[in-house]
Amino acid sequence: MIDQILEYNKKFVEEKEYEKYRAGKYPEKKLAILSCMDTRLTALLPAALGLKNGDAKIIKNAGAVITHPFGSVVRSLLVAIVELGVEEVMVIGHTDCGVQHIDADMIIGHLQKRGISMENVELLKYAGVDFESWLCGFNTVRESVENTVKSLREHPLIPKDVIFRGFIMDTETGELYPV
Repeated sequence: MIDQILEYNKKFVEEKEYEKYRAGKYPEKKLAILSCMDTRLTALLPAALGLKNGDAKIIKNAGAVITHPFGSVVRSLLVAIVELGVEEVMVIGHTDCGVQHIDADMIIGHLQKRGISMENVELLKYAGVDFESWLCGFNTVRESVENTVKSLREHPLIPKDVIFRGFIMDTETGELYPV
């Protein structure tokens, strides 16, 4: 698959297809979006929001959640706010999310089937990795979005003038529901 992608990329560059995607590094709409990495949202999310390349910083991870207050999501948002001029942040969960109801034991069980030894897992637990909080899912998308928005609003390093709003996107229609 990667070789096919590389072949496509070569043609993309040769035919100068990139020209229609040119944009600056500063988001035109001064907007950042934290959303899920779900493949259904790759094209749907910007299309449903009327965004073009360069309008917003889009940060994606499994479930659109913050697993650590000083992890990569918050770091990315701080850079977007402080260095790139972001003034508003949308947290967008979605219907039928695969992260809902997962837990550490389930993930570790799957990893074991893929050849990861329990010795490695136990060593990481001993070293301080809290698998229960790192690999946890959530009960409802609404609750997850509410918790993420709350943690961002209350974060000690995020300026209080930044606006945070939460939404759930319907993966079939792209409709947004405020949370």
